[in-house]
Amino acid sequence: MAILLADSGATKCEWFLAESKESTKTVITQGISPYFFNEEKTVALLQQELLPQLPKTATIEEIHYYGTGMRNPVNVDMIRKSLATVFEKAGTIEVSDDMLAAARALNGRKEGLACNLGTGSFAVYYDGNNITKQAPGIGYILGDEASGAYLGKKVLQYYLYNTFDEELRYRFDAKYNTTPVEILEHVYRKPLANRYMATFCLFLSENRGHYMIENIIEDGLNDFFFTHLCKLTESWKNPIHFVGGVAFAFQDIISELCHSYEFEQGKIMKGAMEGLIQYHLQ
Repeated sequence: MAILLADSGATKCEWFLAESKESTKTVITQGISPYFFNEEKTVALLQQELLPQLPKTATIEEIHYYGTGMRNPVNVDMIRKSLATVFEKAGTIEVSDDMLAAARALNGRKEGLACNLGTGSFAVYYDGNNITKQAPGIGYILGDEASGAYLGKKVLQYYLYNTFDEELRYRFDAKYNTTPVEILEHVYRKPLANRYMATFCLFLSENRGHYMIENIIEDGLNDFFFTHLCKLTESWKNPIHFVGGVAFAFQDIISELCHSYEFEQGKIMKGAMEGLIQYHLQ
């Protein structure tokens, strides 16, 4: 019996196929955001990007899909129908949100806090079975503190407001070769603005050490700690785990903030898949 796991963010989706302990395969496709994908588009993505990379001999009978936007039952139903259309022999199709993915991957079956700092961001308390508390999720325009989109937006603000000094402005121009008009076009008129803004987070990790860069990173991560973790009383009673590219890239700042707030720092993982494999298969 083959099992298929999926961990989908707004930017990319990681798939893990296990036919046996010895026969496994990892596949990367673009992310499936239900706010930009309908059933037809999702089925097309699965057929065009996923199926060609899977062994034709694999008979997938069990699927566990975790993804952004899956707190909405309508989105869950859409993803489940799409998977059922493509994988007709799958008898079990579990569709859950990215919060549960982070909680299971980071905590297994133990209680603790799980934070995701990727393209978006969130913080939840997990009792070992279920998520019982979560910080309000209000999206990348109003919230998503410390996410790639949030930090990338700060980079763009520094650039567009001419706050960067001459050295950083030169580095920005050399790397991105863009203009203020083009930036505003992408942010306000083109789809997937959150993904676009998140790409500028890389500028921060490539220019560590400059005081302006360090200020953006520290302030952005502190916004997450102050706005979300400080409102959960469990933050002082349980280890706080982190997953996501932003968390992994700036784990030194996370460690400093955990010490400042007197939190117990837990794991910091780049992606949730390793923990999900342990949860479901081991």
